[in-house]
Amino acid sequence: MPIIVNLDVMMAKRKMSSQELAERVGITTANLSILKTGKAKAVRFSTLEKICDELDCQPGDILEYQRE
Repeated sequence: MPIIVNLDVMMAKRKMSSQELAERVGITTANLSILKTGKAKAVRFSTLEKICDELDCQPGDILEYQRE
């Protein structure tokens, strides 16, 4: 898949656990896990905004495009 999700990298940089981020964003840890592994088919902008707010980052820090 050409979209790479670097959410785990940003979480490690901010020293934040999946449980903590999920609680702060208002999603389940299962849904956060799906997003982290790149298995999500979509992400709501409102969710992405909350994640970026909590991790103090830009969407481009989390999502990356690579040609196949």
